[in-house]
Amino acid sequence: MELLVLGVLVVTVVVAVSFLASRVNIATPLVLVAAGIALTAVPSLRHMEIDPEWILAGILPPLLYSTSTRLPVMDFRRDLPAISGLSVVLVVVTSLSVGWLMSTLIPQVGFATGVALGAVVSPTDAVATSIARSLGVSPRLLTVLEGESLLNDASALVLLRSAVAAIGTSVSLAGVFGSFVYSIVIAVAIGYAVGRLAVWVRGRMGDETLSTAVSFVVPFAAYLPVEQLGGSGLVAAVSAGLVTSVGAGKHLRAQDRLADRANWSTIGLILEGTIFLLMGMQLIELVQDVRQEHESLWRAGWLAFAAGVAVLAIRAAYVALLLWTGNRRVERTEKAKEYWSTEEAKQHLYQRVSSSRRTAGMDEEELRRTGRRLWMRRIADFDYILQERWDTRDGAALVWAGMRGALTVAAAQTLPADTPQRSLLILVAFFVAGGSLLIQGGSLGWLVRRLGLTGNVVDRSEIESLISTMQAAGERYLESPDLRRADGSTYDADLIDRMKTRTQSRADLRPAADDPEGIDRANQTLELRIAVLDAERRRLLEIRQAGTAPSEVLSELLNVLDADQISLELRRREPGPMDS
Repeated sequence: MELLVLGVLVVTVVVAVSFLASRVNIATPLVLVAAGIALTAVPSLRHMEIDPEWILAGILPPLLYSTSTRLPVMDFRRDLPAISGLSVVLVVVTSLSVGWLMSTLIPQVGFATGVALGAVVSPTDAVATSIARSLGVSPRLLTVLEGESLLNDASALVLLRSAVAAIGTSVSLAGVFGSFVYSIVIAVAIGYAVGRLAVWVRGRMGDETLSTAVSFVVPFAAYLPVEQLGGSGLVAAVSAGLVTSVGAGKHLRAQDRLADRANWSTIGLILEGTIFLLMGMQLIELVQDVRQEHESLWRAGWLAFAAGVAVLAIRAAYVALLLWTGNRRVERTEKAKEYWSTEEAKQHLYQRVSSSRRTAGMDEEELRRTGRRLWMRRIADFDYILQERWDTRDGAALVWAGMRGALTVAAAQTLPADTPQRSLLILVAFFVAGGSLLIQGGSLGWLVRRLGLTGNVVDRSEIESLISTMQAAGERYLESPDLRRADGSTYDADLIDRMKTRTQSRADLRPAADDPEGIDRANQTLELRIAVLDAERRRLLEIRQAGTAPSEVLSELLNVLDADQISLELRRREPGPMDS
C-alpha cells in the first residue's frame, strides 16, 4: 500500500510541477529537484532508500528507448563521428582526469577509486537534454547531444566496472578495451534483433492497443538478455529504439504510430520527472550519511566544485578540438562533392553497385536506380555537412548543454559498500549532477538566446517543395494502370478524376443511410484516398532514406499523413442490413 501511495504521489507531483513550470517558464527538472527536497519534510519520506537498480534497470531502458525512437536516424548516422568521439573518447579522458584529481585531493582514495568516480560523473544524461530540446536549438545540435547521451552510458559503465574491479586487484588496458568492444557489439546485435522482431510482430497485429502493449516490452526485452551476457543493456535499448524509428513508417499502421507517440510521450514525461524528483528526495539522506562519517559538507562541496570544473574544462577543450576537426571535414567535403559530381564518379559508383552481392539478380534498370539512389544520398550527406557547419556559438552551446543527471546519481550508488569514502563520493557525484542541472540548466536558456541560437525556423520553400513532391507521388499512383480495389475491382473513373483534381466534397463521404450506391461510392472514396496517402508516405520515406530533406520537416509531414489517414479510417462504413 505504501508503494502504491508513493507512486500516486510521484505522478501527481510530476504532472503538477510540469504544468506549473511551463506556465512560469522555468526548467521543469530544476523545479522537480526542489520539489523532491521539499517532500522530505514528510517524516515517512525522509529516510526513503531507492535501490539504484530501479533507475538503471527499471527507468532508464524505457526512457532511452523512447528518446531513440524520436531521434532522426539519418542525422544520427551523419554525425556519428562527433557522437562516437563524445561518447567514448571524451568519457575515457574525463574519467582518467577526474580519477587523478580525486586521488590527489582525497588521500584515502586510490587512483582506481578516483577513476570510478570519474566514470560516474563523465556521461551526460538523456533526461537532462530535455532542457535543451525545449529551447528550440538547432536540430543538428540536439541530435549530437541526444546521441551522445544515449551512447556514453556504455563507456561510463564499462569503465566503472573496470575501475571497481581494479580497486582490490589490477586490470589491463587491453582487458578494459576488450570488455568495451564486447559490451557494445553484443548490445547492438541483440537490440537490433529485438527491434526488428518487435516491428515485424506489431506490423501483423492490426490492433493498436496490442501493438502498444508489445512496444512496452521491447526496451526490457533488449536490456535483460544483454545484461545477463555482460553487455550494455542500455545501448541495447537504444539500438532497439533506432530500429523501431526506421521501421515504424513502413511496417506499422498510422494508428500504431499515433498511439506510440502519445503513450511514449506520457511515459517519458513521468519517468523523466520521477528521476529528478527522486534526486531531490535522496539529498537529505546523503547529507546525513556524510555527517555521520564526520565529513564536512563544505569538503564535499568543494570537491564537487573541483570535479565539475574539471569535467567542464575537459569538455570545452574536446569540443574546441571537435570544431577544428569539423572545419577540416568541411574542407574535405567540399573537395569530395566536386569529385562525386563528375560523371567519372557516377560510373565508378555504378560499377561498385553492379559488382555487389546485394544487387545480384537485379536487371540493368534496377541497378541504375540503386546506383542513383546511393549517389543522391551521398550528395545529400555532403550538403548536410556543408549547410550545417558549426561555429564557436554552437561549440559554446554544446559545452554548456552537456549536463549530468540521473545516470550519475544511480551509478554512484552502485559503488561497493566497502569502497573507501563511499558516502563522500556519492555526495560529490550528487552535487556534480545537481550543480550541473542548477547552474548549466538554469542558465542554458539565457546563453542560447544570447548566442542567437533559438527560434530555429525551417525554410518555407522546403516544406512547399516536399508537399509538391508528395502530391506528385499520389498523382502518379492514381495514373497507374494496375490501380485496383482490395477485392480486385476497379474504381469509378469519375472518382479517380475528381481525386486527381482534389475536388472531392464532404458529401462524398456522408451518403444517406438508405443509399447503397452512395455508401459504395463513399467507401471507394475512402479506400482511394487512403491508398493515395500510402503512396505519398512511401515517397516521403524514400526521401528520408536518401536524406535529401530536413528530418524535422519530414517528421511533421509524416505525422500529418498519419492524422489524415486515421480521420479517414474512422469514417469508413460498410453497407449492412440497416442500409438496405
